[in-house]
Amino acid sequence: MAARSVGARVWKDGNPHDGDIFLLANHVSWLDILALAGATGAAFVAHDGIARWPVIGWLAAQNNTLFVARERRGALSGQIDALRTAMLGHQPVALFPEGTTSDGSGLLPFKPALLAVLLPPPRAVMIQPVHIDYGAATAEIAWHGEEPAGTNAMRILGRKGTLPVTLRFLEPFDPAGCADRKVIAAMARERIARSIVQNARAHQRPSASPLPPV
Repeated sequence: MAARSVGARVWKDGNPHDGDIFLLANHVSWLDILALAGATGAAFVAHDGIARWPVIGWLAAQNNTLFVARERRGALSGQIDALRTAMLGHQPVALFPEGTTSDGSGLLPFKPALLAVLLPPPRAVMIQPVHIDYGAATAEIAWHGEEPAGTNAMRILGRKGTLPVTLRFLEPFDPAGCADRKVIAAMARERIARSIVQNARAHQRPSASPLPPV
């Protein structure tokens, strides 16, 4: 409902894995959180600055988001422990491993540090990469560089028409088959990158199905 209120129309291409999942997605906009949370019910791992954002921060907190201070040295061990505790439930968990938003035309390097929680995971879980695809509108809505959050929000809220967002749920894989967290990051990144290339010039969604209305 929050995504629809700002003009987004969320479509699914594929489906979330039927079981406990850890989602790794590309990151283009603050809209990513609304779209992916609405489709999967996932709790997010997000930088602590989001907690202070008007409306978005409050919405994220309602979904059990784990806010972490990515730049704070010495905090990684505690962050992994908090993430491990969050994973003991059966709510899906989502992470943006780029660590920040990009322009959507490709991917930034994936930061594997927090993926250490998956070696081994506190419970059996499958990793599912997700390509968040804004199609032809990607460059228009992407939030990157030095653009202030308020400026980006006003630009998107002032945009005419609806904004189709396709969540492309890619093939999941078992972290138990990965030697280390860098392998996990590389496998997820390769699958998302491949989807970005494959869909760069194809904005139609012949196999996508709209989410049912809330």
